[in-house]
Amino acid sequence: MGGHVRTLKTSEAAQMLNVSPNTLRAWERRFGYPKPARTAGQHRMYTFGEVAALRDALKEGLSISSAVSRAQESLQADTQMLTGALNAYELTRADAAMAAALALRTVDRAVEEVLLPSLVELAGQHGEDSAPWSFSAQWAQDWLRRAQRMTPPPTRRMGILIGDATGGRIDLQDLHLRALELFLARAGARIITLPVSGVAGLGEALAAFRPDLVVVAGGSESDELVARWAYRARVSAGTLPVTLFHRSTSRVRTTGSQALSISPSAAHREILALLDSAARTEAPSLSTVDLYAAREALQERNAS
Repeated sequence: MGGHVRTLKTSEAAQMLNVSPNTLRAWERRFGYPKPARTAGQHRMYTFGEVAALRDALKEGLSISSAVSRAQESLQADTQMLTGALNAYELTRADAAMAAALALRTVDRAVEEVLLPSLVELAGQHGEDSAPWSFSAQWAQDWLRRAQRMTPPPTRRMGILIGDATGGRIDLQDLHLRALELFLARAGARIITLPVSGVAGLGEALAAFRPDLVVVAGGSESDELVARWAYRARVSAGTLPVTLFHRSTSRVRTTGSQALSISPSAAHREILALLDSAARTEAPSLSTVDLYAAREALQERNAS
């Protein structure tokens, strides 16, 4: 499902384009292209495919604005290829379109720039109650889950509990949630996704997982169902920060709940920032398991 994307440091990208690093950064600010990723140390890393597309356009003698447009058009062809493959019910072509996208982009960007826009376009063409949409959405969900299974083991201590309030239907809301799960997993986070419709055994699951933050994702399930699930989660795991993904803040009766961006990549960065901030500022506290042990010890002492 895609190998490593070739990336370039700022100096390498500038050399490839035969411009200074300052000029390259000025193009990025003005045109939003090339669009670099950031390392943990906030250093820019440009994808080779984007820089190469811009280089080839500049070689044709185009102005920088025209060259950027040409380069972006060449990259947008991947979306057209994927849409065409799914419209024709061709799984092999759809997989090949994503492989082509991954040759030029990171996994996160391939999902946000090719996979999700293609599904949005297909939903607009056919509607989410059509056979073409059902076929395309099932393929996309399977692709996202396969990508998640291929991620390395978690590297972050803190865990994220996702309450799935999408209602179990494969729609755009569900696919955005699956993309968020993938991005969080690729960032090294521990995640567990549980439907808000299931509260039986929730305490045992959370005692084992010990989450540090809750994401209520989706707007299909009722406020009452979400409120009951959130209450059970709070009883089991204690008071945790609550964030909302593709769900209105007015629909969740939780003080201080924070709405996340609708973009999965932006939302996952916001979640990680919240966790990192909490890790830096909060004093150490007893874990859920420690609290259960303390309660049992107190009960034994009172009984004796």
